[in-house]
Amino acid sequence: MFGNTIAMANKSLDYLWRKMEVVQNNLANVDTPGFKKKTISFEEVFDNRLRAASMTKNDKQMKQAISGADYFVYTPYDSSARVDENNVNADVEETEMARTSLHYQHLLQTITANVKRYQSAIKGQ
Repeated sequence: MFGNTIAMANKSLDYLWRKMEVVQNNLANVDTPGFKKKTISFEEVFDNRLRAASMTKNDKQMKQAISGADYFVYTPYDSSARVDENNVNADVEETEMARTSLHYQHLLQTITANVKRYQSAIKGQ
């Protein structure tokens, strides 16, 4: 009934939640000498997996692509301009937190609206 929508939304929500945790950790360490910010990658890997699976026109491969896609946290090479060798920019991280939070909220609202539409259709309203 939902196709792959719920599985894709679930993966996206997991990623966004983890991204907020990573950004919160960066912000918590903004004054820690020598701390290097972490970043998270998901969108490109997820997009590539979905594109490859969609070319096969096989629903099973699409489900496997969705379930197999995962994010990874890493420390990108970034030389620090600060004397304490910390490379966290609080303004950038706070902006990223706000953007990610809004994205998360929007996705939840979209899922909720879709489920309500299905409920209305089932009830015949």
